[in-house]
Amino acid sequence: MTYVLLSLPFLVIAAATTLATARRSGFARRMAASGIAAVVLVVLTAVFDNVMIGVGLYSYPAEHLSGLRIGLAPIEDFAYPLAAAFLVPAVYTLTRRHQGRS
Repeated sequence: MTYVLLSLPFLVIAAATTLATARRSGFARRMAASGIAAVVLVVLTAVFDNVMIGVGLYSYPAEHLSGLRIGLAPIEDFAYPLAAAFLVPAVYTLTRRHQGRS
């Protein structure tokens, strides 16, 4: 379960950073956009990870995985695109200068 533990801090940081933007204007719109982006990234990850694993480009040691898979791709592979879909807009929101609108 090494990969689960490695992924956990990324998900926690993404969630905390996203929640830090909850009072900023446009939060609901950002969450909707991040949700759509997350779905797209998860689908792309599922397709391309399965292809790359299927043709033998890489593999994972079983002792470091949770055992849950989507096709050939371990569930742990989906943490990073999920975190990115929410973290990137949150960081952008927190670092940009406040303007009258968002």
